[in-house]
Formats: sequence, structure tokens, C-alpha cells
Amino acid sequence: MIVAQIPRIRCSEHGVKTVRVPWADPSSRFTHDFEAFVIGWAKEASILAISRQLNLGWKAINRIIQRAVERGLARRTEQVVANVCVDRYKKGHKHLTIVSDADTGTVLYVGIGRDKRALVRWYQQLSPAQLEGIRSVSMDTWPAYIGATQECLPNADQKICFDRFHVSKCLGGAVDQVRRHEHKELRKNGDLTLTGSKYTWLKSPPNMSMKQKRAFHVLRTSTLKTARAWAIKEMARNLWHYVSRTWALKGWKRWLSWAMRCRLEPVKAAAKTINWWGILNAIILKVSNGSAESINSRIKTIKVRSRGFRNKDRFVDAIYFHLGGLDLSPRT
Repeated sequence: MIVAQIPRIRCSEHGVKTVRVPWADPSSRFTHDFEAFVIGWAKEASILAISRQLNLGWKAINRIIQRAVERGLARRTEQVVANVCVDRYKKGHKHLTIVSDADTGTVLYVGIGRDKRALVRWYQQLSPAQLEGIRSVSMDTWPAYIGATQECLPNADQKICFDRFHVSKCLGGAVDQVRRHEHKELRKNGDLTLTGSKYTWLKSPPNMSMKQKRAFHVLRTSTLKTARAWAIKEMARNLWHYVSRTWALKGWKRWLSWAMRCRLEPVKAAAKTINWWGILNAIILKVSNGSAESINSRIKTIKVRSRGFRNKDRFVDAIYFHLGGLDLSPRT
């Protein structure tokens, strides 16, 4: 316990002000050393565990974490990030916009919501040199993120890259829709060919056992509409190996032509949502949203360990605290 009579001054313009002390922040009841001790605990344990071990209230611990995050964000220096990932974190009806460094896996920005303004606010924080230094922005095909990047980033159409995982997920969903519709039609005539085959069409052939491969060979070489939709999806999956923009453009145009002429409405709808120019950028620049998906998994771990967050601001502070790569400790 430190007991001291801290000098105060009465100012006609600003009111009563207290002199800063060297051992604590102005708004804190705890010393720098104790806050550093709590921060060390918070990196490894839940708030409940810290509360039990240190005999502190939850609000006191949250205020220490909040001050640590504010301190760390204020100490961030202006640095150019070449490869950026933009992703959405969704839990129920709550959404967060997560911007991260693809090379280091560090969270650069957390925005509340998934609309255009959530991402525009991050771009507005950057200097002209930082904006020019961005080489690629990997994202899914969410229109709000595309619009925000095109509005704020110079030469955005050469830097926006659509993630391979999201493209494959979109086409996989189209194949499943074709399967469901065709399965209903076949069952009316007593044909059970597609019964129990949902995950067979969604599974990658290299991951199948020999028994599964033999059974699937009969399905994919048949005249089923689902087999045709699967072949279109597989062709798209094999178009990511190009190194030349010219040849990649030819390959994707050929695929798009086939997808639009296949007379399978789910596949045609999926093909219309895929912007091939963003795919070409991803192929040539060799970037993906893999690190962002890893960050989403780590965010889920933070939320589970804390048993959830009622307050969005505390959730954002927790993400910055654990994943922001910040200098959190006070100057002792």
C-alpha cells in the first residue's frame, strides 16, 4: 500500500487538477508494478481465475486491461503493412470487422459491424505512405469491404484479392443445392442413387479412402446433374496454379463460359457472384486469407475462455490485448 498526499492545483480554466505521480497512472488506483503483474496473469488466465488469485473485482481487472490496450495502441508507430487480410467475425447477430497483417498474424484493427463504414474508418487512420505501401488486401466477396477498399485505396482493383477458401465454399454450396434438388426428383421415381452422398460430393478426392474413391468414381462419371456441377467446381479448384496473368485470365474465362452455359441455376448464380479479377490478383500475388481464418479461431478461444462478453467494447479490448502485438506494460 502506498499512502501519499498528492498535491492539487485549482485552475480557473480547467478546474482542479492533480499532480501526476511516478508510480501510477492518473486514473488508476493501482501502481505500475501491480498493473504489470495483473497484465502478465491476464495473458495466461481468465478474468475469473485472476479475480480468485488476486482478490480483485472484475471491473478492476477490466479497467487494467482497458488501460493496457489504450497504452499499447498509443505506442504503435507508423509502419507500412504490405499484405493485409480483412475478415468478418460472426457470433449470432453480432459482427466484427477484423483487419490483420497477413505476414505476422497481428490484428491491426477491430471494427464493430460489417458495413462499409467499419472498414473505411481503418483506412482513414492510415497515412498516404501507408496506403501506397499496401501490396494486397485479401478478403471474401463481401460487397461492403470491396466498396470500402475501392473508395479509400489507390489502385484497389490491382490489390484486392479474393480468398480461395471462400470461392471454393461458394461453389461447394452450389453443388450441394444441385444435389438436393436432383435427389428430390429421383426419389419421386424410386431412384435412391444420391441417398447418403452429401459429404461425398463435398469431400476432396485425395482425402478419400480407396473404398470411397471406388464408390465416388461411379457417381462422378454418371450422367447426373450433380456430377456435372461437381466437375465445374473441380475445374475451378484446379485453376489456382497459374503464374501468368494472361494464361490465368484465359483459363477463368473458359471456366466462366462453361459455368454460365451449364443450365444449372445454383452454379450459374454462384458464377455471377465470383469476380474473376480479384481471383487473378490472388493467383498472381500468391496471397490468401489463411492467417485471418487462424485469427478467427483464436478469437473464438478468447471468447470461450472468458465465457463470453456482454459488452462489445470489452470484447474488442480482449482481441487487441491478446492478438494486437501491443506493448502493454506500464513504464515503471
